[in-house]
Amino acid sequence: MDKVKAVMDSETQKNIDSWLQGGYDEASKNEIRHLQRENPKELLDAFYRHLDFGTGGLRGIMGVGTNRMNSYTVRAATQGLANYILKQKISGKPSVFIGFDSRHHSREFATETAQVFAANGIHVYLYKDLRPVANISFGVLQKKCLAGVMITASHNPPKYNGYKVYWSYGGQVLPPHDKEIIEEVKRITSISMIKNVTLPHTLVEEVGEELDHDYLKAIHEWQMHPGTNHTHGKELKVVYTSLHGGGITMIPDALQDWGFTHLTLVDEQKKPDGDFPTVKSPNPEEHAAMALGIEKLKSVQGDILLGTDPDTDRLGVVVMHQGKPFFFDGNQVACLLIEHVCHSLHETQSMPPKAMFIKTIVTTELFKRIAEHYKAGCLDVLTGFKYVGEKIHQWEEEKSTGVQTHHFILGAEESYGYLLGTHVRDKDAIISSTCICEAALQMKLKGKTLVDLLREIYLKYGVYREKLLSLTFEGKDGADKIRHMMEGLRKNPPKRIADKKVDIFEDYLNHTCLHIETGHQEPLILPKSDVLRFWLEDHSKIVIRPSGTEPKIKLYCGVTEKHHQADMQAVDLAIASCDTRLDRLMESLKHIAMG
Repeated sequence: MDKVKAVMDSETQKNIDSWLQGGYDEASKNEIRHLQRENPKELLDAFYRHLDFGTGGLRGIMGVGTNRMNSYTVRAATQGLANYILKQKISGKPSVFIGFDSRHHSREFATETAQVFAANGIHVYLYKDLRPVANISFGVLQKKCLAGVMITASHNPPKYNGYKVYWSYGGQVLPPHDKEIIEEVKRITSISMIKNVTLPHTLVEEVGEELDHDYLKAIHEWQMHPGTNHTHGKELKVVYTSLHGGGITMIPDALQDWGFTHLTLVDEQKKPDGDFPTVKSPNPEEHAAMALGIEKLKSVQGDILLGTDPDTDRLGVVVMHQGKPFFFDGNQVACLLIEHVCHSLHETQSMPPKAMFIKTIVTTELFKRIAEHYKAGCLDVLTGFKYVGEKIHQWEEEKSTGVQTHHFILGAEESYGYLLGTHVRDKDAIISSTCICEAALQMKLKGKTLVDLLREIYLKYGVYREKLLSLTFEGKDGADKIRHMMEGLRKNPPKRIADKKVDIFEDYLNHTCLHIETGHQEPLILPKSDVLRFWLEDHSKIVIRPSGTEPKIKLYCGVTEKHHQADMQAVDLAIASCDTRLDRLMESLKHIAMG
């Protein structure tokens, strides 16, 4: 025991002792004792810190410990959130909306959350069954709740779960609320400070399919071609996989409502299952996760495959093109969606005044190029869809006061997240699925596919290509490595990357934009964040940032090339040239980042 204690710093040991000596259940204490004997390294990782809020709340590996997702950390987070809610000055009693996905313990954590809120006198709307994250954002808005909680770890592997917090505007919690909530959570230093009741309880109201119908009605209005969808939608052969997640509860109904009735499910993956037994990771960004779906797409001779992650905020898209499956990345789907929406609104002269599109700073610049072509605005926000939700809320508030303001249409981020409309304030793979099918149908009726549309976009605007590399660093040492890496790049930014001069260096933490050639420095407009962005002399864009939810540092590269001949052969040559440049950039960037 002394040997184990010797490798623990005082704060870690204090956290361990608080569990061993406190009113925690005996099974948890026995697990701690087992780790002390057999795996002190894992014990250190489980107790060296308390889980912090990232880009959307808590997220971590499930198990015993202050740095783990378990009933105690969920209750503590909820008590802290409840204390913060009760400090808010509102008329009437506060309420919260709670949902959960298919992960292990998600339903249990949702119930624990509801019990703590109810014990604090807060009214709770709790979904009876698992639902996509869009339903929870929608529920917060519809029920006029002060906050919401979604129990999910999105696309992470099975050992993870999380606690995503929403505020009254329907979006994920933002400053100053996030920092003040975590301060309240930190004040919960003993489980005796946590209030609790058992269910059923008069303050906990279960929510069923009635809210689903309201959601489907809200997105129904966002069809660009309702007549065509309902006349010809059955001609588009759609395959869908929920990757064992919550999308199965909503997406088939949404597709049918829009007229896409020729739907085939991937049977092996349609049952919600926290083990995600058919995939290594339930992430539609990964080709391996979509492999069974592609097999089904081929076997039924389908047109398009849709795949969503467990909480149904990310959408992967594959289409059959010239007899082969084509896997789109997140930037490409974003551009397909905005071109389809803008072209449709322009064609019907329905583009609203002050139309505005939003993308994150790591998302392709082609998205902005398309918006500007259609005389619409495009705003950059920091990485994290909560910042898209923040702008939607701001503009809706301004509109309610009679101020002529921006009219939000579509938001996108490169990590497979999109939102059409203002019915929710988070990325929504439900409406994204229906909208991409609408675009695919428009192309099919012309004898084409979405690959043809992407190539037409490149022909029209120039070729834009992007690449992402994630470097993973697990554990306490990993967090230190990521911090030191960012500090080193910030203090000594590269002057050249892959033999190209750096023209502009943007440091979002220090809020400065430096023009290398002139030495001119100016403040950045966006909020402070641990992000670095470089613009190179050939208009390439590079962004480096730590992940807000995983122990990773992310390296983003984007290049562009204008072709001088208006034909598809020139497009193909430009694509090949861009991809070669991307590989060189990424290799150079990796060496620079690793020191």
